[in-house]
Amino acid sequence: MAEKDIAEKTLEAYNDVFADIVNVLLFSGKLVVKEDDLEEESPYSSYKADGKLHAQERDVAKYWRFGLVRIAFYGLENQTVIDSDMPLRLFGYDGAAYRAQLLTNKKAARYPIITLVLYFGYDKYWNVPTTLYDSLSIPEELKPYVNDYKMNLFQIAYLSDEQVQMFQSDFHIVADYFVQMRKNRDYTAPDTTMKHVHELLQLMSVMTRDNRFKDVYSPEMEGGNTKMCEVLDKIENRGISKGITKGENNAFSLVKFLISNNRIDDLEKASEDEAYRNKLMAELFPNKPDDK
Repeated sequence: MAEKDIAEKTLEAYNDVFADIVNVLLFSGKLVVKEDDLEEESPYSSYKADGKLHAQERDVAKYWRFGLVRIAFYGLENQTVIDSDMPLRLFGYDGAAYRAQLLTNKKAARYPIITLVLYFGYDKYWNVPTTLYDSLSIPEELKPYVNDYKMNLFQIAYLSDEQVQMFQSDFHIVADYFVQMRKNRDYTAPDTTMKHVHELLQLMSVMTRDNRFKDVYSPEMEGGNTKMCEVLDKIENRGISKGITKGENNAFSLVKFLISNNRIDDLEKASEDEAYRNKLMAELFPNKPDDK
């Protein structure tokens, strides 16, 4: 899980990807937040509990600014599993970000904190509370006095096709992958070029648990001309080539065994009869490991 989290953070940390996510999910694809208007912020904050100072870390965090004026603080939180305590966690993150404003210039204008939760699960819809109010067991007489907090949840696999098409960055490929997997349990790569090839293939590798995505990467793929469909072609061709090599090695092992055991009749029959050859392979090398 940690590797997946790191891969997600690496891709989303790029300003073009970060701005694209915010613009599509919050502003229906309108170019409201520009990548040049984003300022890096440390994802770390702290809180005191049990007399000790504890660190807490967001996934990705950036300021949205106009010139020197900060308009808002955006945070992204990636979830691959459902977490019923998510509203409480976010309340802590946002509270720490508001408190940080008290420690800065007292005359500076205060700005809002906005956190987006990106849920990547496609097997199960998010079915636990998304508000602080619903996460707590509150006595009826106290309910009027409990302040609520609502998390901004976006279920990537359940976005509409129209929403997926709004993405202009590499996140389009990520969103398209999850939507396809939810609908079809299969993935057909789009004819879309990639900008951050290494980071995207790393993410695809951990999401699919298929190391071939990162193994097929080479620096020559950078430059904005590589398409995901071409990457899948390379992966497929690599598998075919590997299969041919494996078949050649297995055939050589069979010939060597039959000759060394003076089974010339079996060798002649195996050379002419594929079914018989496969039968001998299964009998003689039943536990022969696949080449990796």
